Amino acid sequence: MTVRYEINPPKIGADNDAQIAKLEDRIEQISNFCDGIHVTESVLGIPRIPPLNIAKNIKEKKPELKVTVSLRTIDKTNQQIHSILDKLIENEIDGVLVLMGDPPIDAKSNSRLFPSRVVEELTQDGYKEKIEIFLSIPNKPNFQKITKKINAEPNGFVTQVIHNYEQAEKIYNYLNPQKFEVIPCILFPSDNNLKSAEFLKLDWSNYKENFTQYVNQIHKLTNDVLITSPNDFKGVLDFFSSLNLD
Repeated sequence: MTVRYEINPPKIGADNDAQIAKLEDRIEQISNFCDGIHVTESVLGIPRIPPLNIAKNIKEKKPELKVTVSLRTIDKTNQQIHSILDKLIENEIDGVLVLMGDPPIDAKSNSRLFPSRVVEELTQDGYKEKIEIFLSIPNKPNFQKITKKINAEPNGFVTQVIHNYEQAEKIYNYLNPQKFEVIPCILFPSDNNLKSAEFLKLDWSNYKENFTQYVNQIHKLTNDVLITSPNDFKGVLDFFSSLNLD
């Protein structure tokens, strides 16, 4: 049974030390109430501090937490991917989410390394025996069109932000017989996260007033959830501190 919190590393800039200190303080606070931390990589292609740096620090200070990171394939070579996996394993990071990622805003390079193929190769090379490997999955997948992801045999799937319980249930019921872990991603509903909801075309009216019940319901189904709150740390911290899973 796992409840994870998603963090975005600071953008690369002149005040990195201050931003990292702020992030570390937030991790220290919220880690008292969650079981895991997921560190993203260069969301929307904006250069950020590498997730390995953040994840390594979390694992050293909070070894009991499940720490996972995102790994973008769009701007990396096979050699770079293997090197990153080796470093993640060396630092005892628990898992990696392999995804294509948005094109970097400061470059036009595209490796054309598809996540499913990368995971397939990593599995063949024995990496899955040393670290959990995940692929992303749409919140409304066409299962006939994701056979390559399924055939890559990751440990499991992390969903895009889901809009309702039915989406999580449909994905879980389809994948669970094949013994994949399913981690639904849920956006914390608050005014500060409204722009994120609009960007995702997310209507949270069905769960905004009963968010705890909503999380409990999904967690009871999958035993694992990922809560994201890109612009409201205080609100999500209050939620975590009061969360009591059934």
